[in-house]
Amino acid sequence: MTYRTQEHIKAEKRNEKKERKPGHDSIALSLISFSIPLILSGILQQLYNWVDAFVVGNVDGELALAAVGSTSSIINFYLLALTGFTLGLAILFAQKFGSGRTEEMSGILSTFSVLLGAVFLLLAAVGVMLTPQMLRLMNTTPDTFDLAADYLQIIFLGVPFLAVYNVYSAALRGLGDSRAPFFSILLSSAVNVILDIWLVAVLDWSVSGAAIATVVSQVAMTVFLVTYAVLKYPPLRFGIGKNPIRKTALREGIRLGFPPMIQSSVNAFGNLILQNFMNGFGSQTVAAITTAYRVDTIVILPMTNLGSGISTLVAQSCGAGDEKKAHKTFLVGTGMMIIVSLLLTCLVIPMGGPLISLFGASAQVVEIGRNFFRGLAVFYIVLGLSTAARSFLEGTGDVLYSSFAGILSLIVRIIASYAFAHIFGNMIIAYAEAFAWGVMLLLYLARLAVKWRGRKQDKPDGQSFLS
Repeated sequence: MTYRTQEHIKAEKRNEKKERKPGHDSIALSLISFSIPLILSGILQQLYNWVDAFVVGNVDGELALAAVGSTSSIINFYLLALTGFTLGLAILFAQKFGSGRTEEMSGILSTFSVLLGAVFLLLAAVGVMLTPQMLRLMNTTPDTFDLAADYLQIIFLGVPFLAVYNVYSAALRGLGDSRAPFFSILLSSAVNVILDIWLVAVLDWSVSGAAIATVVSQVAMTVFLVTYAVLKYPPLRFGIGKNPIRKTALREGIRLGFPPMIQSSVNAFGNLILQNFMNGFGSQTVAAITTAYRVDTIVILPMTNLGSGISTLVAQSCGAGDEKKAHKTFLVGTGMMIIVSLLLTCLVIPMGGPLISLFGASAQVVEIGRNFFRGLAVFYIVLGLSTAARSFLEGTGDVLYSSFAGILSLIVRIIASYAFAHIFGNMIIAYAEAFAWGVMLLLYLARLAVKWRGRKQDKPDGQSFLS
């Protein structure tokens, strides 16, 4: 009989923990631990986006504030295309990690760090040269034109760094590490605030100072994340001297990244149409709804990032061929999504008006915003369920259908807005969006039903629900 000391027992337990495969802990806890840093990152990102406007507006007045605001649609178009593509890359990284093929991750990372960095460098250069034309296309007012041009041309310089940052962020999320991107954004936010105050308030560089602060903070964020990834994760290292572009990685990345990029770009264009539609209701409605959306963007972050957690864990399970765990992740994630969405509804309906009033809005504007939230927040559960279903589909690699459903729902939202405006007035903005959520949910459920039926038919032949 072999005698085991307490030290032996402790050592065995430590070895068991080391050998345990990723994702075998509680799914709910895994989703929570993955989602919370993303939620905090999202909040910081929103505050980060407001810093330039806040500092410039308070130091240089409304004209400078309007100049910064007038560039947001152009900047968002670039960012949405970039983040859309890297959404697909995060799924690819998670699948490779789940399957144990971590040696392929460096090829994917090198391919898209170089490729997206080069593409967005070119796009940034084009943006700098065509800034006046872009601003004229957006009907930028003459009194803000020069200031907006100064701000936008400097902002474009940070776009290539954002491309590299998003590729590395996607890789880390695929590994299940959502904390590092959070700390990188925290660092970037601190740098941006400090430089905004120094360059704008102290040195009086106006919008140019705000733009420089933003670009420097983006560089700092990228350098931090790349350094962290290279030092901590050997699979995320690649040699500069070798051929960085891998054909297989390129093919896989485009397959998963291109559809969500197209959807994000279409969404950006659709938002311009909806903005034009909303402008027709007058300044009070515009002030109320745009402010409400600022609040709403932060409010729904728990649902959005819980969805990211679901897609990541499902992708890892898909890579490992663990159909049972993927299915369980979907069920647990959906249950959590229902709870979260109901809690957010209970929070937003009574607090929507007071939250809008914090922005200094008039009583009429606050009332419009309160009614908007009452019309929209009751449907958060529909958004939550559609997010859970979409995340599962994307985790299995079904990004093409997910993107198609998103584009179709946007078209439905635009049509419904114009078709029923005479009945519901400005509240059609809320009702049309809620209706679009319902359309998305039905499309995703239909896809799940087809995949489930196909699984039952193909199971004897060894096919999987994840295929």
